[in-house]
Amino acid sequence: MAEQQLVAAAVGMRARGYLPFATTFAAFLTRAHDFIRMAAVSDAGIQLCGSHAGVAIGPDGPSQMGLEDLAMMRAIHGSTVLYPCDANQAACLVRHMAQLPGIGYLRTSRGAAPVLYGPGEDFPVGGSRVLRSGDGDRVTVVAAGVTVHEALKAADALAGAGIGIRVIDLYSVKPVDVAALEDAADATGCLMTVEDHRPEGGIGDAVASVFADGRPQPRLVRLAVRTMPGSADPEQQLAHAGIDAASIAAAVRLLVGEAVVA
Repeated sequence: MAEQQLVAAAVGMRARGYLPFATTFAAFLTRAHDFIRMAAVSDAGIQLCGSHAGVAIGPDGPSQMGLEDLAMMRAIHGSTVLYPCDANQAACLVRHMAQLPGIGYLRTSRGAAPVLYGPGEDFPVGGSRVLRSGDGDRVTVVAAGVTVHEALKAADALAGAGIGIRVIDLYSVKPVDVAALEDAADATGCLMTVEDHRPEGGIGDAVASVFADGRPQPRLVRLAVRTMPGSADPEQQLAHAGIDAASIAAAVRLLVGEAVVA
């Protein structure tokens, strides 16, 4: 457990002209926060990857779950924060990271995920992808990483009930895709963020910051990990945290006034 030394070694390599990529569990990068902060102060452009993010890692329990890392890395001066949802997207973002100034951070999950994107697709830093949309969309669900797949499942279930939602893959958490979020707000009037992270400092705050300049603000709803996780399989963890497909669909039904009472 030497994350401070991991980051210190990366800074030293950068000072010698190399382009280092350093990786460990997202939860354990918190130990190296001061080293990361000082790398930014020293203008040492290192690239970091935090793996095993969120409750989706399953049975290892809360000590292993990165649930604060987005907040930590978004607060670093000049940082770029990226959060892919599949292997091809991750590979593309790693290539972009090699060209970044300052501190880059890639947040990754533990488990296997469905492949949504082709190997030749590009994902520019500062962008996003609209994965579901229609003229009658009632709510926009903004997700990243593991919750993208949950949002798509929820969209399919809601479509069967005649409720359309827009789904945005917000793979660039900092900088955020301002234009796409403003368009979604204009189209649906309500943005729901869903993240495998604490509610403070993560995707919800990144989205809310877009509407902090006095422009008309849409309704903003946040699904995030508000409980203390235990040890369970990934599906149980996501459900317990209220960020799985069923929880997303239920929240959307409440927002559009079509909740079903058993």
